[in-house]
Amino acid sequence: MKGMAAPALTIVPPDAPAPRLDVEIVVPVYNEEHMLRPSIERLHEFLSHEEFPLKWQIVIADNASTDRTFEVAQQLCAELQGITVLHLRAKGRGRALRAAWLASPARVVCYMDVDLSTDLRVLLPLVAPLISGHSDVAIGTRLSHAARVRRGPKRELISRGYNLLLRTALRARFSDAQCGFKAVRTDVARRLLPTVVDEGWFFDTELLVLSQRAGLRIHEVPVDWVDDTDSRVEIVQTALADLRGVIRLVMASHIVRFGLIGLVSTLAYALIYLALRDASGAGAANAIALAVTAVANTQANRRWTFGLRGRERLFRQHAAGAIVFVLTLAVTSGALFLLHRLDPGASRLTELGVLVAAGVTATVTRYVGLRFWVFSQRSLRVEGLPMSVE
Repeated sequence: MKGMAAPALTIVPPDAPAPRLDVEIVVPVYNEEHMLRPSIERLHEFLSHEEFPLKWQIVIADNASTDRTFEVAQQLCAELQGITVLHLRAKGRGRALRAAWLASPARVVCYMDVDLSTDLRVLLPLVAPLISGHSDVAIGTRLSHAARVRRGPKRELISRGYNLLLRTALRARFSDAQCGFKAVRTDVARRLLPTVVDEGWFFDTELLVLSQRAGLRIHEVPVDWVDDTDSRVEIVQTALADLRGVIRLVMASHIVRFGLIGLVSTLAYALIYLALRDASGAGAANAIALAVTAVANTQANRRWTFGLRGRERLFRQHAAGAIVFVLTLAVTSGALFLLHRLDPGASRLTELGVLVAAGVTATVTRYVGLRFWVFSQRSLRVEGLPMSVE
């Protein structure tokens, strides 16, 4: 796991009680010595008010600050009840959230940016569906019609463009990946976080995409948001990192993996067909090439596309894959027969072109057959969470 080489140091006030916690609010910070105290005092005052009915704890997660942030956090921990400090020796917001969430004793973990841009009154609506068990993940959204947002046109354009990219490339169904106001049930976080690779700003997006692919219920809450004009986010560097993360998740999707395996299978089929065509005839060469590549294709998709290992149901899945192969053989053989009726003297390359075109058409049948029949009962899992196809 990335980041494990830099162990975290947790500081708690002396004689701190250990009540059953409902919510742990993590505030990740990096070089925020001036903003940290007023923000944490404001958050602490809000949570201490009797209108917030849940048992809570604040965790200041300092990820490798180089100023007095850690010292200020220690002072707050000593002065105020319900505050602990987590100090990491390596930078990365995702790394800080991962360390805090995995160590949390609370039923629900959440985080908010230190600038407290979001109206704190939204906190209870954010975590309530998770406490009740209705939802698994909850996010604040600034892009809802019901949200009230004050921020500059540049950030508005970047935010909307980024979320449009996610909907286009990753088929995201959540509206706002970047809002610094999210929560997740702790039991879900412990199963999901080991699959999240990113340790920086893309951590949020990856967590949400994997949650969606796992079929988790994501609850959205419109927020009142006032943008922080003193943000420490490096927009260009963060945008490039986000783009790399999007490409990585696209390449990890089932459809992309299936397509890459299909491309390799098609090339192998073409080579085998051309090698056997003169010796065995077009029909036999087509059947043999399809049979060889179908077995390899099914096994590759079993392992890489649908994430299955071991021998459980192996024979049954390959037998079902053989039936899908028969359908593909029927399509390609029919195309070959039609070609020879229309052009008895067709060249080898013409035959191959027709067969490949027919094979590409049959790929849709193969994918549907593999996804919804052959591997329908053993779809990819994330530590016990069923994974849907994206």
